Amino acid sequence: MTKTILFLVCTFLSLGINAQSIIGAWEGAHTSEERGNLKSVLIVSEKHQSIAVYDADTGAFVSTNGGSWKLDGNTMTETVEFDSANPENVGREFSFEISLKDSTLEIPAMGITLKRIDDNTPGVLHGAWLMSGRNIEGKTELRDTDTPRKTMKILSGTRFQWIAYNTETKQFMATGGGTYTTEDGIYTENIEFFSRDNSRVGLQLQFDYEVQNGNWHHTGLSSKGDPIDEFWSPRK
Repeated sequence: MTKTILFLVCTFLSLGINAQSIIGAWEGAHTSEERGNLKSVLIVSEKHQSIAVYDADTGAFVSTNGGSWKLDGNTMTETVEFDSANPENVGREFSFEISLKDSTLEIPAMGITLKRIDDNTPGVLHGAWLMSGRNIEGKTELRDTDTPRKTMKILSGTRFQWIAYNTETKQFMATGGGTYTTEDGIYTENIEFFSRDNSRVGLQLQFDYEVQNGNWHHTGLSSKGDPIDEFWSPRK
């Protein structure tokens, strides 16, 4: 698969269907002549979505893109907020026809089929979140979530992805993701890809978490072993 085709796959996979049936996580597999066996994981919340492509065997990051989405009949339209492979697409809209049958999502024009991973359960943190603050050395630093510079975390019932990007400069900074669980106040991440450092793949991170007044607060250690005390607000 050429780079051009791979980009088109990523772009078209990053669109959704309707809020009652598409929300959750979807998975696809394809082969690249340059990169071998690749996995694509699509996470869709009520208004936002992201697609990550990475090596199915090693977890090596390949690309990601996403943004907001809407449905008009069977026509899906995405407004791109980040695109690691083609930043010039940030701010543009892409539309195409889709077909949903049972647990498969098809894009007929591209010959693409995705299989459902989950229907937004069982994890309780599903949705799109923006980092809104953190505690550092006992002091709370708040972040304005309405600026172009964003760190978004999007979760289904079993999958998560975080992305740091800037919609104004069209810059993609970093991303990571994998599977997660929420049990007895413990939020656990299992990292399947990490754009900045492939050695993080396979790590499991645990955090104490709580949701108060709609905001998500968690504390623990990062993949580097540094203390984390973060606040995330639901994306409007």
